[in-house]
Amino acid sequence: MSTATIMPVDHDHADTEASHRQGSFFGRRKGHKLRAHQADLMGNLLPHLALDLASPADAVLPALFDPPIDDLRIEIGFGGGEHLAAEAKAYPRTGFIGCEPYINGMAKILATIEADNIGNVRLLAGDAAELLAWLPPSSVQRIDLIHPDPWPKRRHWKRRFVQEATIAAMARALKPGGEFRFVSDIADYCAWTLWHLLRSPDFAWTAERADDWRLPWNGYTMTRYGRKAMREGRVANYLIFRRR
Repeated sequence: MSTATIMPVDHDHADTEASHRQGSFFGRRKGHKLRAHQADLMGNLLPHLALDLASPADAVLPALFDPPIDDLRIEIGFGGGEHLAAEAKAYPRTGFIGCEPYINGMAKILATIEADNIGNVRLLAGDAAELLAWLPPSSVQRIDLIHPDPWPKRRHWKRRFVQEATIAAMARALKPGGEFRFVSDIADYCAWTLWHLLRSPDFAWTAERADDWRLPWNGYTMTRYGRKAMREGRVANYLIFRRR
């Protein structure tokens, strides 16, 4: 699906948008059976990297990464973890929290973390809305949402991650000048996201020319899904919004 021009579209949002429920998750949690080593990583490595939202964030975050970090970033729904792992290796002084309820995706990132000895990633096998609510205000430098489920049917729009409530939650968690970065090859979801973020007083769209949203940002790691979309002729958009 080509998105040669992004134009916010009228989906009667004011009448149809339901508030994003805290703690809600839509979609599969598990696909194919885990291989033996993947199951072992889920049982033995994940507990060491898993984020405990039962404890106060102010107590957890200062000791979460060793050595201490300069910045904190989040990737929501990291899929197979290609982008998250590449970013963590490229920025060793930044701490990363990856949120992914899909068990097979969690097993894949654990295998990469083990193989590449990545020490600055922590993981949440759950809902990103709960993570955003747990984080202290102005504690995050960047939030990435890459190729999320578009929930294309109108009756399912309320399941999309980008909603007024989650935009407000991201604005609360992000530092002034921090960024929310969104990638999708689904034109409708790109228009939906742009429409919502442009309405928010907390965010500014950073694009100054068409290539700013048509082309990946510098250093972007293409995911397996992104490469598949390109092979199938679908064009992704790359939207960056800055916290005011």
